[in-house]
Amino acid sequence: MTVTNRADHAPATQHATGDVSPDSGHKDQSPMTSDATPARPRWIFLAGLAVAAVLVFIVAPLVLPPFRLNLLAKFFCYAMVATGIGLAWGRGGMLTLGQGVYFGIGAYAMAMFLKLSDTADQGAEVPEFMTLAGRDALPGYWEPFANPVFTVAVILVLPPLAAFGFGYLVFHRKVKGAYFAILSQALAAAAAIFLVSQATLGGSNGLNQFRGFFGYVIYDPANRVALYMLTGAALIGCVLLVRQLMYSRFGELLVAVRDQEERVRFLGYDPALIKATAYAVAALTASVGGALFVPVVGIISPSSIGIAPSIAFLIGVAIGGRTTLLGPVLGAIGVAWAQTTFSEAYPSQWTYLQGLLFIVVVGFLPGGLASLLIARRRRARAADAGSAGDTAITSAKETSS
Repeated sequence: MTVTNRADHAPATQHATGDVSPDSGHKDQSPMTSDATPARPRWIFLAGLAVAAVLVFIVAPLVLPPFRLNLLAKFFCYAMVATGIGLAWGRGGMLTLGQGVYFGIGAYAMAMFLKLSDTADQGAEVPEFMTLAGRDALPGYWEPFANPVFTVAVILVLPPLAAFGFGYLVFHRKVKGAYFAILSQALAAAAAIFLVSQATLGGSNGLNQFRGFFGYVIYDPANRVALYMLTGAALIGCVLLVRQLMYSRFGELLVAVRDQEERVRFLGYDPALIKATAYAVAALTASVGGALFVPVVGIISPSSIGIAPSIAFLIGVAIGGRTTLLGPVLGAIGVAWAQTTFSEAYPSQWTYLQGLLFIVVVGFLPGGLASLLIARRRRARAADAGSAGDTAITSAKETSS
């Protein structure tokens, strides 16, 4: 029996050029990823990034009125959550139905900081809603959120740590598939129920009526544009982070765990660690989206982080294409835009239309709308390869004659 070790062989995954055998004796050097995505030249990515930056930072502020621009910033917050779901679900096979929890952690942390900042500007001891509820002292767990550094640290550190700890415990016990989806959904339900019962966090009404954002008047038109710019930059940053992971060695391991978990474990890797890391990254992008959602929208409540919002995050990813980089982003923005547009005209019919759209895409396009572009690209490459082969055969015949 031949014993292989991790240093000698990469995890075996399916490639467009064939299977990688665990006894092949070398690492696969194919430029194709496990999902048969071709390695594109770097200049194409840089050009696409430049076009996206122009659209987000120049075209949109010039073309859209303030109300629509603010809506687009809201959609960007949803898209940040979608980027992480695309990594965890699309590449890692983890059906995350509870991203509202991490969205809520970032959102409530930011909301508490903004409330305390407004309270300090007014010279009051406690926020207005606490005064109306009969409280004259600030709860102890609120006090650290008066510090902006502490607040940002909570937004960036607490959700990934919580997700990694929860994920590793669950994945280490080989819980996956529908069982993991149910567990993550139960987290969202429990979080929403807990927040409703917390009067010091606004109860079912949540936290709202913010006046400032890090020393700036939040409803000043110029500051609204700056806030939109910040949200757009955060979205691009999330996309770049996920792209780096997708096309790195970690991304290959993540897909390998999704397709052949036991085979990866045999090669000496810890699948639970790999999956928990991807889940933590998804929690980070959700938390950042939630933190920016608060100043953009002006309110956060338990209804924004429960089961229904968590499923809504998933719908955009599924429609856009979960296995691609930009599919989840465009899907989340498109679904949110359609919801806003059609719910204004057909408020009672939109829910049925959204459900129908989800059923059609899942039933007939399991890979999402992005799969149409991928299939078209593959046909184009196959046609080019066929024409090149015909040309080579013709040249050979002419030479032999």
